[in-house]
Amino acid sequence: MSMRRTKRLVALAAGLALVATACGGDDDNAAPTTSGQAATTTAGSETTAAASTTAAGAAPGSTAPGSTTPATGLTVPTGATAMTVTMDLNPDAVWEDGTPITVADVECTWKANLSTPGSIFTAGNDQITGVKQGTSDKQAIVEFKSTYGGYKNLFTSIIKKASVKDCSDVSGDFQKWPQVSGRPYMIQSWGDSQSVFVPNPKYWGTDKPKVDKVVMVPQTDTDTELASIKSGQVDFIFPQFSDALGSLQSDSNIKMTIENGANYENLYFQVKDGPLKDATFREALSESIDRQAFFDQIYAPIFAASGQKGELSNCGPIVPGEYCPTDAFQDSYNPDNAAKILEAAGWKKNGQGFWAKDGQDAPKIRWMVNAGNSRRENAQAYLIPLLNQAGFDVVADNCDAACVFQQRQPSFDYDIAMYITTAPPDPQGLIPLYTCDNIPTPENSNRGQNFQGWCNQKASDELHKSDVTLDPTARADLIKSAITDMSTDHIMVPMVVFPNSSVWRTDKVGGPVDAETRNYMAFSNFNEWTDTNGDGQIVIGAEQWPECVNPVTQCANSSWMVWTTVFPTLPAIWDTTGDQKYVPTNLVTKEPEVKVL
Repeated sequence: MSMRRTKRLVALAAGLALVATACGGDDDNAAPTTSGQAATTTAGSETTAAASTTAAGAAPGSTAPGSTTPATGLTVPTGATAMTVTMDLNPDAVWEDGTPITVADVECTWKANLSTPGSIFTAGNDQITGVKQGTSDKQAIVEFKSTYGGYKNLFTSIIKKASVKDCSDVSGDFQKWPQVSGRPYMIQSWGDSQSVFVPNPKYWGTDKPKVDKVVMVPQTDTDTELASIKSGQVDFIFPQFSDALGSLQSDSNIKMTIENGANYENLYFQVKDGPLKDATFREALSESIDRQAFFDQIYAPIFAASGQKGELSNCGPIVPGEYCPTDAFQDSYNPDNAAKILEAAGWKKNGQGFWAKDGQDAPKIRWMVNAGNSRRENAQAYLIPLLNQAGFDVVADNCDAACVFQQRQPSFDYDIAMYITTAPPDPQGLIPLYTCDNIPTPENSNRGQNFQGWCNQKASDELHKSDVTLDPTARADLIKSAITDMSTDHIMVPMVVFPNSSVWRTDKVGGPVDAETRNYMAFSNFNEWTDTNGDGQIVIGAEQWPECVNPVTQCANSSWMVWTTVFPTLPAIWDTTGDQKYVPTNLVTKEPEVKVL
């Protein structure tokens, strides 16, 4: 700008933060999450990331004056603030123990997501230079060093400062879910076999719970889940869309809703190390996969059985819309070219018919899915023999959902993964997943959510620039260009946009049960549900059961972790809606005021 000026940023709120896109999850999803919503995975996310350069005494990854962050390469001059967001907290808002929710909790949330070793939410938080108190401890002024378009994607789950030892490092907290809440319900108990929700005794809002007890219980697999809703052992399930849902239609007490949301399922390649770090080998593998045949074999029968329409996705890490490039991931099946480029690079088939090079054994390619997911296991049974015939030694290497999303994916312990991604309603969610500085490394204290290990500096710069670009068309162009680079680098094989499914027993639970089926936050409105059979409780079957519940670290890479703990209990400045927008919650008295300086 040619001069310093202050104005309310209408274009930013309307044109950027409310755009409807998607990137993430279901029972085998990769994750979303807390104070900064990242994409989540559900059992259904090549080079080393640049290390942060910080001012003396600043925390790693901080944006202290004079420091440079790898996110944008911007140097923060002393006292520089490009944008502020002023949040007026509800004077009635209190935690479950009656203590007020204040600026201190907002600041603690920022610090935890920025500085905690292993945090997956540094993106966006690294554009904040401070959280200050305004006219009282109920007014938070968040200062940004850039005109940051994805600001509504931050502070979507507020951490209670008093519940953690050190806001700058919460990695040792949340060994189990605490009895902390700023929402209608609080978790009374959490364990391996169930979690029990009871009304928050100090909740100030008008949307108070209608049932005195909500129980969430883990389901070991899809068959168990469907059997439990049929038998009445559970009242509600949020199952992964499949042809097995047709078996529920004969029960007049069971109702089902299927709606398109923000979920998509792809094959993802881990390119940080292992056999698929080799760009030529990875390209050849990608070109040996017939996506249309895969769709016809695996997905088409599911859509047909449920009376839904489905088609092959060409959008990569988003759903169709304004951010989907029209020329990426097209005509990707080219087995003749795959053989040609391998041979030109010195690869030859060995005696077993597998591609090998320089006298070495053929590289073994480990395909990881969450065990017990029949669709993904069927996908392996179909595609692995075809890839073997094409000369690639691909093997199934599966484990349970918690192992996939909270252990092996964050540690790059796989070569191919298959999962559904669920992400917040803004393409800012692509930044933690696909930028160089979000590859977890020892140098950055293992922060970030880029668990594919992909670093294309051009794409990384474009994604970061998109977050500080106000013009909607220019922003979309930057995102589409970065996605095109993903196609060129062959880091994923797009498959399908996946619907969400809600199933419940009308003889046990009532109210707006399916009102949030399309929402990124899933079924978090269960405080509005009613008990229709008089047993005093609602029982929800959970497809994934988390083994860890930290809302900042890799634990939050699981959609089901945040669906069953974070979203129902931690308060937020903004919530998402089923039509992929952000709305201010009752934690604030009005829409936060945004000013560009």
